[in-house]
Amino acid sequence: MFSKAYSATIHGIDGLIVSVEADISEGLPIFDMVGYLGSEVKEARERVRVALKNSGFRLPPKRITVNLSPADIRKEGTVFDLAVAIAILAAFGRIPDENLKDILIIGELSLDGSIRKVNGVLPIVYSAQQQGFAKCIVPKENAKEGAVVGNIEVYGVSSLKEVVALLNKEIDIAPEYVDIIKIFKTNQEEDELDFSEVAGQKAAKRAIEIAVSGMHNLLMIGPPGSGKTMLAKRIPTIMPELSFDESLEISKIYSIAGLLDQEGLILKRPFRAPHHTITTSALVGGGHNPKPGEVSLAHLGVLFLDELPEFHKKTIEVLRQPLEDKTVTISRLNASFRFPAGVMLVAAMNPCNCGFYPDRNRCNCSINEVKRYLNRISQPLLDRFDLCIEALPVKYQDLDRKMEEESSEEIRRRIHGARAMQIERYRGQNILFNSQLSPRSIKNYCNLDNKEKKLLEQACDKMNLSARAYHRILKVARTIADLDQSELINCKHISEAICYRSLDQKYWGD
Repeated sequence: MFSKAYSATIHGIDGLIVSVEADISEGLPIFDMVGYLGSEVKEARERVRVALKNSGFRLPPKRITVNLSPADIRKEGTVFDLAVAIAILAAFGRIPDENLKDILIIGELSLDGSIRKVNGVLPIVYSAQQQGFAKCIVPKENAKEGAVVGNIEVYGVSSLKEVVALLNKEIDIAPEYVDIIKIFKTNQEEDELDFSEVAGQKAAKRAIEIAVSGMHNLLMIGPPGSGKTMLAKRIPTIMPELSFDESLEISKIYSIAGLLDQEGLILKRPFRAPHHTITTSALVGGGHNPKPGEVSLAHLGVLFLDELPEFHKKTIEVLRQPLEDKTVTISRLNASFRFPAGVMLVAAMNPCNCGFYPDRNRCNCSINEVKRYLNRISQPLLDRFDLCIEALPVKYQDLDRKMEEESSEEIRRRIHGARAMQIERYRGQNILFNSQLSPRSIKNYCNLDNKEKKLLEQACDKMNLSARAYHRILKVARTIADLDQSELINCKHISEAICYRSLDQKYWGD
């Protein structure tokens, strides 16, 4: 007797449908599982056998063979347990085969027959919906997470017995329902953090506004206590609110990582701030069974690296490719995995070991010590920052004054205007922000008159800028013009963009 059920596995950030085929034949009573299986899937044999027994399903002594297809893709994790048990029961005639059509089944079995939560339900249900499945059976704890996809019925179950009764139509379970509109409305609460709490730092706030408008990478240099971390933590409060598609894309990543909360959706733009002791795999992703790292968990949000020179040099150097390509590619012998990495990188650092250079009243570091400290950041990585700003110590007068600072909402309104211009300009193209412009696109969208060209040429010659720095100045100038609601890039936009490249010359120049 033969039967087939459907389950799925995670491949990168997408779900891959897997056919679970069970065959019952005469012969020695043995339970075999095949199909390029990881150790957790091989162990499913014992979990399924004992769970069936403890759920009251006595099976006659037969030869049981289970195949997980396609056989050329490695199956990892415990997500297949429930589908294997159902396929075996269907092969023994306990469940009609026609009741398994268009149904995807995922879940881990405990030895007592209860069903435990698994990671990656959201991308799996999304892939099932895309491939035409009508229903998904998932663990009760994952039901809300799966239901946010929509246009597919998601049933949350808590035991093997309950699943069998549901498939045999002996009981009725209402599919899980999530009111997406209500969830997004309840999310429209004021943020705890706000830029109005930051006194002074007018230049730094202006640079952050430009960076967010075009999703440009930003480096802040300044002494301890100048407010670099305070400013960085408030960047998500001025970023446009997430759309449903963006929320779903981020939530898929968090689902795979097992970090999704009970709501089943990430509703705020991510802000990830890993400690400088982080490993390369934890930062960009990896492992035996590749998982997303911090750069992917910050997708469509902010990745904040505080005390940048304290990170291991090899660790931060691996960010160079993801920052350019906006994806992380992890290659293994039998497969390649791609994780999105569309982050806005924000980094903060002191100018020297003690943190107070060039203030010689407080800094005792020698010039060589300062250079050694700064040279922990390579020039290729430094070139990935579109804007480099100095966070100066805040004066007492700024702290004590009664004048209201601009709120995050006021800044966000201007950013919305700049983003709207970019959306309209790049409509129909695979470009969302000015920071994504290629050298060819720059020629089309960053046209300069002779006066502006002359200004930029002089700056490039005097500052000895690389080709990458030249392109980044043009992209930042394009964003500054958008904030001014101007289609033309003029000299003041170019001048301001050049200023954000001059600081690295001050510290890293000869």
